[in-house]
Amino acid sequence: MARLAIGDVQGCLEELRALLRRANFSADRDQLWLVGDLVNRGPDSLGVLRFARALGDNAVVVLGNHDLHLLAVAFGAGARTLRAGDTLDPVLQASDRDALLAWLITRPLAVAQGDDLMVHAGLPPQWTPARTLELAAEVEARLRQDPAGFFAQMYGNRPDRWDESLQGADRLRFVVNALTRMRFCRADGTIDLKQKGRPGTQPDTLLPWFEVPGRLSRGVRVICGHWSALGFVERPGLLALDSGCVWGGSLTAASLDDGERWQQPSAGYRVPAGGD
Repeated sequence: MARLAIGDVQGCLEELRALLRRANFSADRDQLWLVGDLVNRGPDSLGVLRFARALGDNAVVVLGNHDLHLLAVAFGAGARTLRAGDTLDPVLQASDRDALLAWLITRPLAVAQGDDLMVHAGLPPQWTPARTLELAAEVEARLRQDPAGFFAQMYGNRPDRWDESLQGADRLRFVVNALTRMRFCRADGTIDLKQKGRPGTQPDTLLPWFEVPGRLSRGVRVICGHWSALGFVERPGLLALDSGCVWGGSLTAASLDDGERWQQPSAGYRVPAGGD
């Protein structure tokens, strides 16, 4: 079984299929790791969800911020509405909407296999891989138990620093923000959710989350996406795969086992910039 990881698809089904062909991916033999943000902004979020769900256990998927946005619109009892630029109506109006959303809401926020740990965005420096999985599981349980209540309290940028004493909505909100939205943080772990540019454009007080000295997750390879301005980055302990296909860039795939890498250029559309 080969393991293939792909960056933020965001409805770019044509590029996804082309990339899988180039990588000789076998749907009944190989495992496809998707770093979240399967949906939104691109042309065929519905097709991407149907494709990923049809893979069954051969699809290893974590939730991204756009996936949570879709779930919040669908299950949040008015906590969230569609925004300008969203391309989620076909999903919400599909005949198999309920089955697709039921599948999506059971996807985790973090997945580990051997020395690989996959999340959508990043990890605060205080979290070990084991603690990351424990906290992700807390959020997943609450999300599935009471989606409307969960989404009613999920949005917001505070608290911005992890503390084990955090409880209730503050605790869940921080975990969601860290795993699905963070890019930069301070050396003490305070996360900044406003800076979205490439490394080097941020204030001097901030670092890319993966460059914080002594972060406790450095002993594993973190596989992530979310940061299109960062692009494809591979270094010890990091495999960042969001190369901005939906923004006119490319879709990136990486074999997790033999080092092969592929990129599929965007089909030619470019959505307006400005969203996560």
